[in-house]
Amino acid sequence: MGRAKILALFVKSTRVLAIALGVAGLAGACSSATGDPGAAPETRDIALVDDGTSVEARVPRNATLETLLRQHNVSGEVAQSLVSAVRDVFNPRDLRADRTYRITHTLDGLFREFRYQIDADRLLRVVSRAAGDGAPAFAAEVVTLPKEYALDAVGAEIGLGNSSLVGALEAQGENVQLALELATVFGGEIDFNSDLQRGDRIGVLFDRAIRNGEFAGYGEVKAAILENAGRRLVAIRMNDAEGKPAWYDEQGRSLRRQFLQSPLPFDPRVTSRFSFRRLHPVKGTYRAHLGVDYGAAYGTAVNTVASGVVEFAGTSGDAGRMVRIRHSGGYHTAYLHLSSFGPGIRPGARVEQGQLIGRVGATGSATGPHLDYRIMKDGVYVNPLTELKKMPKGEPIAGEALAAFFLTRDERLAELQARLAPPADLGK
Repeated sequence: MGRAKILALFVKSTRVLAIALGVAGLAGACSSATGDPGAAPETRDIALVDDGTSVEARVPRNATLETLLRQHNVSGEVAQSLVSAVRDVFNPRDLRADRTYRITHTLDGLFREFRYQIDADRLLRVVSRAAGDGAPAFAAEVVTLPKEYALDAVGAEIGLGNSSLVGALEAQGENVQLALELATVFGGEIDFNSDLQRGDRIGVLFDRAIRNGEFAGYGEVKAAILENAGRRLVAIRMNDAEGKPAWYDEQGRSLRRQFLQSPLPFDPRVTSRFSFRRLHPVKGTYRAHLGVDYGAAYGTAVNTVASGVVEFAGTSGDAGRMVRIRHSGGYHTAYLHLSSFGPGIRPGARVEQGQLIGRVGATGSATGPHLDYRIMKDGVYVNPLTELKKMPKGEPIAGEALAAFFLTRDERLAELQARLAPPADLGK
């Protein structure tokens, strides 16, 4: 037999064998599909076709949405059209440095999708869609990211290495937002800048937010106990007569006071107290210091301690940029050496308790950034650190709601007690 015929016969035999194997494989698959108990199921890897490329990064400083897109080879026409579509749901000027984003292109380089993490709970999503005239078109939306809540509790103690509430809670693995919430809860009872002492303890019952199995912030604070200088402060969250969340002490009295104890977050410290004779650090002479100086970082938010009307907002000699507010009961407050004023802060403006009125600075006669905070009662300066402690307790909860309040109080304090492990156990 010739060499060519032998080769042809080999190829023909190989094809027949391949067909036979294919038929056998098909028969095996059919047997498995019909539920033959004697046939072992066949597992195969399925190769998925990658139809796009994505880049994840953080927004650089001074970037705009358009410049960010152009850095990823998005044409000027497409970038401008995308920014225009975004304006319907999100202000492009609110793009913030260091926030995460992701941009996706098709394999042939065309834009497909842009995602930007607005904050912990919201995501901006922009996708390309077909337009009849061939011009670029996009669908933009702000997506609320789902999360779950789990009841939790934490206890912390003010110690040598944790002299602030922020530090004490961070030592327990918590974040500054929980401390800020507690400062709001007890803001009418304690000045976290000056009143905390070593050995003070805090216990708090709260909802912990979870997204995809990871921490995603805090929900409601349900109850809290603060032991400070031998006194026991209790806060229970419950809706008031108007259905709005409010805070009450153990007897059902509102924790809301006419004045907050401090105009600043609790990280700052008292650097100079109220005095009728103090050596001025700039002038070098003895003179009255009719307020309290709080040392704080430049730009720290300054909030009004009570609702009222702005009498003055401008520059005033050694006081630098200053805001003065008139309150009910014959009280005035003043905030000196500000670097800037809050939105809408001008003479005649109405402000609500806790509203931003300015930011810490070093304007006027000052050696460094700080806030000089002052209170006047019937035209006479009084010591802010002592005057507020004289003010009456809050209004009690309505009599018909007391029974429900006491039931809620007992349930939440029992839950808090059960969840706190020694040595942070706060017994009644």
